[in-house]
Amino acid sequence: MNATALDFAPLIPWPLLAGLTGFALLAILLGAWQKLAGWLWRSLAVLVLALALANSSLVEEERDPLADIAVLVTDRSASMEVGERTLAADAMADALRQQAETDPMLELVEVDAGTSADGTMLFEALNGALASVPPDRLAGVILTTDGQIHDAPPDPTVLNLNAPVHQAMAGDRNAGDRRLVIEEAPRYGIVGQTVAFVLRVEDDAMQGTAMVSFRFEGGDPQTHRIPIGRSTRVEVPVERRGQNVIEAEVEPGPQELSLINNRAAVSVNGVRDRLRVLLVTGEPHNGARAWRNLLKSDPSVDLVHFTILRPPDRQDSTPVEELALIGFPVQELFVERLSEFDLVIFDRYRRRNIMPPIYFDYIARYVEDGGALLVTAGPPFAGGPSLYRTPLAAVLPVRPTGYITDGGFTPQPTAAGLRHPVTAGLEGGGENPTWGRWLREIHGVSLGGETLLEAPDGNPLLVVQRSGEGRAAIVMSDQTWLWARGFEGGGPYAEMFRRVSHWLMREPELEEERLTAYANDGELHANRVTLADTAPPLQITWPNGEQQIASMSLDADGRYSAAIPAEGSGLVRLRSGDLTTVAALGPLNPLEYADLRPTGDTLAAVLDASGGGLFAIGEGADARLPDLRRTRLGADQSGRGWLGLQRNERYIVRASQARPVLPALMIALLIAAFMGLGWWREGK
Repeated sequence: MNATALDFAPLIPWPLLAGLTGFALLAILLGAWQKLAGWLWRSLAVLVLALALANSSLVEEERDPLADIAVLVTDRSASMEVGERTLAADAMADALRQQAETDPMLELVEVDAGTSADGTMLFEALNGALASVPPDRLAGVILTTDGQIHDAPPDPTVLNLNAPVHQAMAGDRNAGDRRLVIEEAPRYGIVGQTVAFVLRVEDDAMQGTAMVSFRFEGGDPQTHRIPIGRSTRVEVPVERRGQNVIEAEVEPGPQELSLINNRAAVSVNGVRDRLRVLLVTGEPHNGARAWRNLLKSDPSVDLVHFTILRPPDRQDSTPVEELALIGFPVQELFVERLSEFDLVIFDRYRRRNIMPPIYFDYIARYVEDGGALLVTAGPPFAGGPSLYRTPLAAVLPVRPTGYITDGGFTPQPTAAGLRHPVTAGLEGGGENPTWGRWLREIHGVSLGGETLLEAPDGNPLLVVQRSGEGRAAIVMSDQTWLWARGFEGGGPYAEMFRRVSHWLMREPELEEERLTAYANDGELHANRVTLADTAPPLQITWPNGEQQIASMSLDADGRYSAAIPAEGSGLVRLRSGDLTTVAALGPLNPLEYADLRPTGDTLAAVLDASGGGLFAIGEGADARLPDLRRTRLGADQSGRGWLGLQRNERYIVRASQARPVLPALMIALLIAAFMGLGWWREGK
């Protein structure tokens, strides 16, 4: 294609040329106003001189036109899988490809936008596509989406586009959907207390109430009826430390696009308040300081410690005020405030006349009702003053035989102890432990629970047991403090009793029967801790409702595990025997599923600022597609049933040739002729 254009290459700067020419013309116009002779010819001479200084020329160019570029961004996120929105998006893409094939001056750049942890990033994909498109060749942008996107700019001018942006909205815009929205949710809660979160049920098709069921860690549901369209405050208990996942699910409504957004979840990190521990040392001994140092070293523990220095039936000359600042507050500790303690420890305690038998019954009831009791037995436990000869025997897991062995021995983990979370993996442990020796053993017979450590002769040393709603543990030796002192290399004194105490207080990571799961890199990992020889099969319920059964294999740590490929997002429910748990694939409440209705509100500001239009194309392969038109630059770019892709008329120059408008000789002759005519006219 050839074209001719007028070009200027002024010999002096344009401002100077314009100023001089204007000044000369102003003087000539003044002469004309004064009716001076020859002003017209002098005006023509000035104009010819200005044309000469402007250095005008005719440029003949050989041009190759450049095709305009249209950008198509197709939403491939999860919300587009509702109904037949994907088919409508494919139909729009096919129409644009056909237009680009039949129009040699139009190219098409296609890019897909998917789902991320932050929702649908449509403009992130658009910016990536525009990076390779010259701005002056952009014919327009077509966004094929249901409108559920999460990175639309609040200020559309930041896009800096000189072309229309159109939205082809896939989906039935009149479809109704019921959805569950979590408005407020706490991130932390105190174990044993309740937390409140606010939810709302939204429904386009009805009003009234809806049934909502709640599950804790995948357990059995509890149902409540709440009003539709109104924020409702719900309180749930925080039952354990760590992550507590509470699921909420509303029953299906009369119209549903999907049941995925009928479910929501709240993850509350349970934290314990300061732990209150009551330690009662029956008599002074070497292990008492080790116990006190262990408990006082933990800043989260409030320790109440009493050491009985002299029983009431013992008389000597030591004044009472030199033995203690206060008397032993039996009534206050074991009747009035016993329930306030998270853990009660009897260390080498012997039965005396300090506590009436009924108080031991109170302690036994405290354990049965959910309390925690730890007993470290000394020689008194084997004789007449034994705690076993009180009502406390109902919750103790070991019965003394009356025998005591003094002499060195190394505690041995039992088969259960090698797998129980309390003693499994203790430093220096295993089948042949390298721990230091203890020097006294209180013989006893295990009555239940799990024996985790035993003496070489087979007598139990550490036994843990569930008693009603609570838990109890007993150590059949008062020589554990030797580990704390490093005798013969010592042993895991602090770690072992930390685990024992936390097991007694029902910390989830120390449960001997536990099911946990998490998702990572496209896989669902499940771990089953059990003391049984085999683990029940794993039953998996995926977010879309599909169920799967998987087997678990025993790993080197003595735990059963499984890894299953996982796709999508949402909550996965898992069950193994009587144990249940949940795991989140992606975010707990994905933005992608928060609202599945097609909308044009999200992109309205962008469309208005660019002159583009909104076109509801519906669903399916026979979508209602708008006509595609090529429009002039600056004209309307959308109308009823049609969208425009502007013509930018850009080109590249292959060759050019410049010729002066007037040759220099002709310019000189014209100036001389006009000036001469002006002088001649003045002389007449």
